[in-house]
Amino acid sequence: MKILITGGAGFIGSALIRYIIKNTEATVLNIDALTYAGNLDSLKEIDSSDRYSFQKINICEMNLLKQAIFSFEPDIIIHLAAESHVDRSIDGPGQFIQTNIVGTYNVLQISKEYWLQLTDSKQKKFRFHHVSTDEVYGDLENSGLLFTENTPYAPSSPYSASKASSDHLVRAWGRTYKLPVIVTNCSNNYGSFQFPEKLIPHVILNAISEKPLPIYGDGCQIRDWLHVDDHAEALYLVATQGRAGETYNIGGHNEKKNIEVVHFICSELEKIAPQFKINIKNFTDLITFVKDRPGHDVRYAIDASKIDKELGWRPKETFETGMAKTVHWYLDSSWWYQKILDGTYRMERIGGSK
Repeated sequence: MKILITGGAGFIGSALIRYIIKNTEATVLNIDALTYAGNLDSLKEIDSSDRYSFQKINICEMNLLKQAIFSFEPDIIIHLAAESHVDRSIDGPGQFIQTNIVGTYNVLQISKEYWLQLTDSKQKKFRFHHVSTDEVYGDLENSGLLFTENTPYAPSSPYSASKASSDHLVRAWGRTYKLPVIVTNCSNNYGSFQFPEKLIPHVILNAISEKPLPIYGDGCQIRDWLHVDDHAEALYLVATQGRAGETYNIGGHNEKKNIEVVHFICSELEKIAPQFKINIKNFTDLITFVKDRPGHDVRYAIDASKIDKELGWRPKETFETGMAKTVHWYLDSSWWYQKILDGTYRMERIGGSK
């Protein structure tokens, strides 16, 4: 089986590739533009596999994208390439429109052309799997409800609006052109190799440097936390066994307030890394409440019962086990994050193919 993955040098994409190479016999082509959050160091442990290859391609470059897809001849395309940081989308929404909407159109259009020239038997087996977010559903506030696959879309940020647009494009290509598409919407991911601007790595790395731990508003925003390794397993399962035309929500069953997440990290660091406290008594002393993000959603929560019933998937990690592993990983992985923090990784980036 051949699987082409867009955005495979990103946080979730790299986890998916590591999972596939280590647990299946599939061959993977990773297409990534290596923008600021793409990091080939995240794939070092599988980079030598003869079943893995990489091409530096931006999904907005139609000709290069088409050449890669037609040359590789994938059985499955898993589309993860996206701009994904809400704060960045507020400050500069244009890149999100270009990558998440125009880029997704490009991948869809070329995938359709590729699919149409396949034999009937290969057409039936082919899947286009689009990876999206629960943020497209908007804000549950304090309703006590959960996002289902039928929840109406109500995106709040430029990021979530661009992802909602890409979801609509994928479903339209499925309905109009009969392209066998699948959409997954996931809750907040965390785990190893996550870019340091995100909440959890940001808090870990700031805490061990005795820097402020900034919390938006009162910190009572609620998210459903999903370990990235659980997500990777679910993505492969959906891509290979999911039904064409369906949507599957993927959640971690771990609703936590942001302030609870920060307190847990501080508590874990108190147990395993007290040596980093030099000028403070407790890591929680670093918590700083800052002005809330514009349009900040109060609560997201996923109903993941469909993927459980149809495909038998449930997350393996609890919040406590997954978060403890994540804290330990960052403490042991300065080789990965330090080059990002000091800017040297950006200087080292090279293009080309493996």
